[in-house]
Amino acid sequence: MLLKIAFRNILRNRRRSVMSMGAIAVGATAMVLFGGFVATIILGVQTDTVRRTGHLAIYRNGYFTFGSGNPAAWGMPGYKDVLAMVRADPVLAPMTNVVTPTVALFGIAGNFAVEVSRTFMGAGVVPGERDMMRRWNPYNLNYNRGTTDSGLDDADPSKGVLGAGLARVLGLCEALALGDCPPPQPKAAVSDAPVAADIAALADSEKAANAEPVDTRPHIDLLAATAGGAPNVINMVVSRADRQGVKEIDDAMVIMHFDLAQQLLYGRGEKRAVAVVVQLHNTRDMPAARARIAELIKARHLDLEVRDFTEIVPFYGQVLGMFGAIFSFIAVIMGVIVLFTVVNTMGMSVMERTAEIGTARAIGLRRSGIRRQFLLEGWILGAIGATAGILLGILLATIVNRAGLTWLPPGQSAPSPLSVMIDGMWKLHAGIWLGLMVMTTLAAIIPANRAARLPVVDALRHV
Repeated sequence: MLLKIAFRNILRNRRRSVMSMGAIAVGATAMVLFGGFVATIILGVQTDTVRRTGHLAIYRNGYFTFGSGNPAAWGMPGYKDVLAMVRADPVLAPMTNVVTPTVALFGIAGNFAVEVSRTFMGAGVVPGERDMMRRWNPYNLNYNRGTTDSGLDDADPSKGVLGAGLARVLGLCEALALGDCPPPQPKAAVSDAPVAADIAALADSEKAANAEPVDTRPHIDLLAATAGGAPNVINMVVSRADRQGVKEIDDAMVIMHFDLAQQLLYGRGEKRAVAVVVQLHNTRDMPAARARIAELIKARHLDLEVRDFTEIVPFYGQVLGMFGAIFSFIAVIMGVIVLFTVVNTMGMSVMERTAEIGTARAIGLRRSGIRRQFLLEGWILGAIGATAGILLGILLATIVNRAGLTWLPPGQSAPSPLSVMIDGMWKLHAGIWLGLMVMTTLAAIIPANRAARLPVVDALRHV
């Protein structure tokens, strides 16, 4: 009976009730759309990060803190044993998708044909395993993340891939058929020509010593210091150039075969890996996998440490925190709007029904009964408005996902489809619904208490 009376009271002034429920619905719709969009961005950044760095990385102890400036000196001896340890462990095996070694290095890249050079940051990867990592997409996102082909070849260690900016600086626009390339600068204006000449001389002496045949494919020479401090130079065939999305990385990135990177970094010395990267099937397994790897390292007394991708790439945590703060800010604003809307609606209802309240109190209805009546009306307004808003948000999200809209995500070089996540978002939708229910119920407390405290005599003679 109480619920029936509450519905009838809401329908007394349909226009005011519809406006109140509309405000609640708009708030719910906004939070559903923005929450789904934020979830898509966060999972997209996670997917990109895990594709590049994996979930976990095993380093020589201290490398993460001190070794990035000199990767060669912090190489991991016996990395093949570490690979075998992780791959053969019965606890880790069901969790892991890829376990692969990597090499990080720095040096100078030169194209002596046009007498230019530039510092580079390089990564040595196993091509087949790298391709498997680039296909990781457990959330079935439809972002345009580029090809899953690394551009390298397991059977041809000489191939490598450059950032588009580095290829442009080294004068490879025509050879690699890159678009949007300005004409090359005159050679006299290139300040690092002597460095390029030195690299060319080292490269020519290396080729003469090895009696290699002339290769007509586009290529560059890479100079780096070995672990012993001696300069070493290799020739790398450039298979293609990929845009990296961040200019600083695009102008310096070189991705090469793992064997070629080892040859450049360690020369004729002991070949090492800088890191062993572990990519899991599911991100939720990361804490358990990390704990297991740490347990294996401790049990074998290895001088190693393990880090997860949130430590390796702080940008992920920054994105998570930024969008979490934005969503919280929007939720607070919507909550305040709903609060004042419901307070105003229920306050007007109390004023219009003062005589009715006095009559109900005169025939024996307690103050708690009056209070429950108005709280229930606020609850019904919130329930109808929140439900309608969530359904409308899901409908609009479906329309957006099918509209073919595009945008440029952070760190990407090409536009991607604009999408709002719907599947698997029941926790968000439930949280929005419950949050609005709590807000509307709390908003009804003030007018409900005012109605319950009305003196019976004053309420009866109210006109």
